[in-house]
Amino acid sequence: MAHQLEKMAYTGETPWHQLGNQLPAKQPIEVWAEKAGMNWDICATPVRYMTEQAGSLGSIMSFDEQQVLYRSDTEAPLSVVSGRYQVVQPKAVLEFYRDLTEISGFELETAGVLKAGKKFWALARTGKETVLKGNDVVKGYILLATSCDGTLATTATPTTIRVVCNNTLAIALNGVSSAIKVPHSTSFDAQAVKKLLGVAVSHWDSFMYSMKTLSERKVKTHESMNYFLRVLCETDSHADATRGLTNERALKKVQALYDGHGRGAELSAASGTAWGLLSAVTEFVDHEKRARSQEYRLDSAWFGQGANLKQRALDYALQLAA
Repeated sequence: MAHQLEKMAYTGETPWHQLGNQLPAKQPIEVWAEKAGMNWDICATPVRYMTEQAGSLGSIMSFDEQQVLYRSDTEAPLSVVSGRYQVVQPKAVLEFYRDLTEISGFELETAGVLKAGKKFWALARTGKETVLKGNDVVKGYILLATSCDGTLATTATPTTIRVVCNNTLAIALNGVSSAIKVPHSTSFDAQAVKKLLGVAVSHWDSFMYSMKTLSERKVKTHESMNYFLRVLCETDSHADATRGLTNERALKKVQALYDGHGRGAELSAASGTAWGLLSAVTEFVDHEKRARSQEYRLDSAWFGQGANLKQRALDYALQLAA
């Protein structure tokens, strides 16, 4: 099976996706670039094509409105984009964290490349931390990710990780994500994004207050089943029999995770609470949901359908606790 993950590095314990090369703590950005497979550049050249004349090859022509992006190290193609496409280099993603790690107390924890270089990211711990009932620890992170094929804007996302199970959840308040997105039609201004992130990171206390509210909201049996039905089954109106079977398997799994089989399900903050419902779904997405590989699971959990599913789970949990 083809791997989406080109290369990855991490510090501390092995990540939940079991991927990557371990580094000692507090390594310089240059070491991260090498070990995470991000020490190459995205190059651009106009699209060229060969004309034909009476069955024979003619001239090589250039189409300057479109450009091919390719890797400087392997010269492998990455994508075809418009001439207006603003590239964000892999090293720029790591450089974003240089002053945050050297001055502001952030610490890089993972970084890497997906889809042979089409998508790359870095995740850093902010130092924010909250403890829910029963020593259920939640830590704050900033995830910066981008793509060079138009599938993902350059996105800085305040994220929480529940330590007991390494479940990831993007911070959102009042149904609105705290993520800051810079489309590739505009230039990426790292300092401007950091200023906006300063506001977003300040949402930590409000968000964790909401999570504490979830941990104090006791849930009845029928409420838990209705919650899981809403989160997992209200996806689209043309669900077929195969999707129905998939949802049935998912329902059984998340219910089991909630009922005590999940990591940290026995902690007082999660046992029989709305926080437990949300944690069951996030654990399902990050660890249990069917995926072609761990690389696909990571991509989905952070950037794709899995991330959307976790956002829906958060929205419905907050509605339940309102």
